[in-house]
Amino acid sequence: MQTRIIDHPLAASRLSIMRDERTDNAGFRAALADLGTMLIYEASRDLEVEKFPLTTPVATTEGTRLQDPPIIVPVIRAGLGMVDPALSMIPDAQVGFIGLARNEETHEPVPYLEALPHDLTGRTVFVVDPMLATGGSLLHAIRLLADRGATDITAVCMVSAQQGVDALANSGLPVKLVTATVDPELNEDAYIVPGLGDAGDRLYGPRNIDF
Repeated sequence: MQTRIIDHPLAASRLSIMRDERTDNAGFRAALADLGTMLIYEASRDLEVEKFPLTTPVATTEGTRLQDPPIIVPVIRAGLGMVDPALSMIPDAQVGFIGLARNEETHEPVPYLEALPHDLTGRTVFVVDPMLATGGSLLHAIRLLADRGATDITAVCMVSAQQGVDALANSGLPVKLVTATVDPELNEDAYIVPGLGDAGDRLYGPRNIDF
């Protein structure tokens, strides 16, 4: 599996804001939007482009546009925070949705929503989720995409645990990973260490839904 770690001073500064326990919801959302934009920029580096004739105010030249914009698929709920940054960079992208909650006792994903095109054959898919911990939720999402024919899937995650990276690499699924950092471990509650806590809670406040 190809893993691209975005080692850039601006990415590191935004990640530090997100890690800081003193950062409030508004500050966290702003830093996540900035970092999300950077990661989508890097994830798009190898997308196919096409040329077209273009007239500037002074001459005729050649323009460049994406040949086939990717489908953006957030893993709800934390992944919703990465949709606007993705669309700011790729405004003509389609968006699908996969809803997964975490069972706090088993740490396993609990699916509750699936809104995707039936056929993803030949399409490029960016699945976005701020956190890659055990890999359970992301693997579930990627299997759903692969079952619909997707063979070009990029997972865009802000913080990844080594355990989750290894799970993706060993899955045999057609996935690449773009991330800002790989943290070394998980704690007994399967949270990434040092991590940044629960990304969904820090984006939107504590959830009140029991699964």
